Amino acid sequence: MLTVEGLRSRYGRIEVLHGIDLHVDSGEIVTVVGANGAGKTTLLRCLSGVQPVSGGSITFRGEVLTPVPAYKRLRRGLAQSPEGRQIFTNLTVEENLRLGAFLFSDDRVDRDMEDAFQMFPILKEKRNLAAGGLSGGQQQMLAMARALMGRPSCLLLDEPSMGLAPIIVQQIFDVVKGLKALNVTVLLVEQNAFGALKIADRGYVMETGHITMEGTAAELIADPRIREAYLGI
Repeated sequence: MLTVEGLRSRYGRIEVLHGIDLHVDSGEIVTVVGANGAGKTTLLRCLSGVQPVSGGSITFRGEVLTPVPAYKRLRRGLAQSPEGRQIFTNLTVEENLRLGAFLFSDDRVDRDMEDAFQMFPILKEKRNLAAGGLSGGQQQMLAMARALMGRPSCLLLDEPSMGLAPIIVQQIFDVVKGLKALNVTVLLVEQNAFGALKIADRGYVMETGHITMEGTAAELIADPRIREAYLGI
């Protein structure tokens, strides 16, 4: 579904991605793990089109996406739930969700919203409240639900567990795992390597703008280098 070849990106004169190669097959959950500053968020920003690419290519469902502007990529089926949630705090929960469905004006939008409420019941309780009043975990749920309102075939998830209590992290990861049943492919970027690898099919390790390891999730969890560097074992 998604192929990245030789991807490079820079901030000014400083290159931060140094030729990234990865792929995500339809129906997979693939995770990219690594420490803060490894380039993971920059990678997702390149995929969604908000960060310029200085080299390499991005192919999505057979189409070269590299020259396609960000606002057209959702129409292709690629949506992102960004780092830091970036919800509209002054709008209600329901208004945030409807903005996620801005491409559509059909009757299915209301059904999509009910699906989101079934996925995250707390959002239904708070649908008419300002999103800025939600807890951090609830805001993360809203950010994910808003992205899913765009009906993506591939969801880019950037650090969904950041700053959340362990019980909320588990809820978030359970939802991510359940997206497979909805035919949503997921590329998950995470510092929480163990949590991400537990729900993923395959994984990549990123360090200072390079992919340094890749394999099935089971292989990476079992690798002593990963266990020592990222799992604290």
